Amino acid sequence: MAREIVLGNGKMLVNFDKHLNMRDLYYPYVGWENHISGHKNSLGVWVNGNFSWLDHEGWDMELKYLPETLVTDCRARNTRLDLELGINAAVHFRHNIFLQRVKVKNLSQLEKEIRVFFTHDFSIDGTEVGDTALYDPTLQAVYHYKRNRYFLINGNIHHEGIYEFATGTKRFKGSEGTWRDAEDGRLEQNPIAQGSVDSTISFRMQLGPYEEEELYYWIVVGDNFQSVRKGNSYVLKNTPQLLLKKTENYWRTWVNKRARQFGDLPENVEQLYKLSLLVVRTQTDDNGAIIAANDTDILHHGRDHYSYMWPRDGALVAWGLDMAGYPELTRNFFNFCEGVLTEGGYLLHKYNPDGSVGSSWHPWVVNGRIQLPIQEDETALVLFALWQHYLTERDFEFIESFYKPLIRKAANFMVDFRDLKTGLPLPSYDLWEERQGIFTFTASAVYGGLTAAASVADLYGDQYLVDRYQNAANEVKEGILKYLYSEEHGRFLRGLYVDNDGDLIPDATPESSVYGIFAFGVLPADDKRVVSTMEAIKQELWVKTDIGGIARYRDDYYFRNSNDIDIIPGNPWFICTLWVADWHVQSAKTVEDLKEAKILIEWAADNIMETGMLPEQLHPVTGEPQSVAPLTWSHATFIMVVDRYVSKMNELTIVCTT
Repeated sequence: MAREIVLGNGKMLVNFDKHLNMRDLYYPYVGWENHISGHKNSLGVWVNGNFSWLDHEGWDMELKYLPETLVTDCRARNTRLDLELGINAAVHFRHNIFLQRVKVKNLSQLEKEIRVFFTHDFSIDGTEVGDTALYDPTLQAVYHYKRNRYFLINGNIHHEGIYEFATGTKRFKGSEGTWRDAEDGRLEQNPIAQGSVDSTISFRMQLGPYEEEELYYWIVVGDNFQSVRKGNSYVLKNTPQLLLKKTENYWRTWVNKRARQFGDLPENVEQLYKLSLLVVRTQTDDNGAIIAANDTDILHHGRDHYSYMWPRDGALVAWGLDMAGYPELTRNFFNFCEGVLTEGGYLLHKYNPDGSVGSSWHPWVVNGRIQLPIQEDETALVLFALWQHYLTERDFEFIESFYKPLIRKAANFMVDFRDLKTGLPLPSYDLWEERQGIFTFTASAVYGGLTAAASVADLYGDQYLVDRYQNAANEVKEGILKYLYSEEHGRFLRGLYVDNDGDLIPDATPESSVYGIFAFGVLPADDKRVVSTMEAIKQELWVKTDIGGIARYRDDYYFRNSNDIDIIPGNPWFICTLWVADWHVQSAKTVEDLKEAKILIEWAADNIMETGMLPEQLHPVTGEPQSVAPLTWSHATFIMVVDRYVSKMNELTIVCTT
């Protein structure tokens, strides 16, 4: 189940599913540690003896955000209970506090006693071992804690606090948890539990015919009792309603920091653009890690997740953030990359949000031969994105700080990590992390990274390195045009493999990532070889169902839904579809040429989830989200393509009027 709602502030991230179950709570890093681990903190109601959780049948749900904010504006209506809930939730923009307002409305002419329940199924630091849940009578609040992670849960209706509470054992020796205790409308008031534990609290109200009442609920997160108690006092002093309003105002100001015009793009594109900025912010840790995705339901597919910083994804997201005017976020990313760069000058597969090396399936030895377990595009794209940052900000002191520890080390590695005969990069793993070889995308990224390094060296008047890096870049380009362009197919190859005799074996599989040829500057978008390549991608990789969209490559196996690859070459991916849109934008000579790009941009905006989330990919027949959602890369690519479209439209319009 995808994550329909994401709320965060750069240190704390909270995710909800389509039933408004809280499914992930990350702290103190975005993406790590997960203190719910895909279980669920649920909301339920008891009405005159009838009980229902929001994920039970009978609820009509409407999920959305308040416009241009990271504050929810959700509705849940149950005609059997004659009840409606209006739910506004947010993570405070500065403090690590989750805030929620629940407006309860009686939809009948009968007076009702209503009890609202909140469950807490924490697994602190990702494990249920050694947790404690307790009730504090001095604050009338519930704590969950272990070591240096503390969660204080509280709430009120006017000045009346928690009505009843329970702590207990879950998923151990037949115990289901205190959520089961709630279903009779009463809680047993057990004050403390240790081990694999959960808790539930309730609030009570009496509503006359068609009356409504607001209750407020909050979770304060910190590293000790004192910090969460202080946070609780802060909420009570300032009032949760004021803190919610301030958070709403903050995000609306943040997302509109730059005046924007969207040309002829429809309103839903503008809305998705702004929401994409907000979503990317929630996935970006204040210490610099840009996390790929934080949807733990992917664990059902494989015993790992996407809560890592891939340097490639991060670099491309940073590029989009710089284009959109948020360099304060990307500076932290580049600092992060400098800190994790190896002594050899390359970046590894992926990293945890704290900078430690993430899990990997790239071996260090194959058939007895030692190899680097890397995807070289990840190293190259960080340099490429850093130069794009400089072109936007013109901050010499900032880029100077990276010249020796990052840029020169990485560029020297890329110069040396090449085949002397072809000039191309030596084999490494592709951007999809599936195969090892020499790929058009990787080689294009290396060209872009080396030209970026040469440009920085030129700022210093370091002519030796300018020549070294630019000559190597030129040799990579020559190798791309000689070995990776196929006259037979009339397009660029996905890549080459090196056999045991050192011969190059071409891989002509239609592949969307060859868009890197123009994206990273090897050739202009209107070069005839690029045109023929991108036209082939449109023809070969378009999903020929009512859903449409571009697949990663022909016969894609990942989350495969059909074996009829002539109709469905793979699931449609947002980034791949938007790459084609980007090509239409960059190759356009007239306003008319932008029509195809607009169609694809609108395709993305028309295939969002209910709340506006962009997943990694879609089911090719049903259009349902596949794999993780939201995917940070999807949202960042949408931001970039819309920005480029608007800029190109303005440029071409000026040309037409003059």
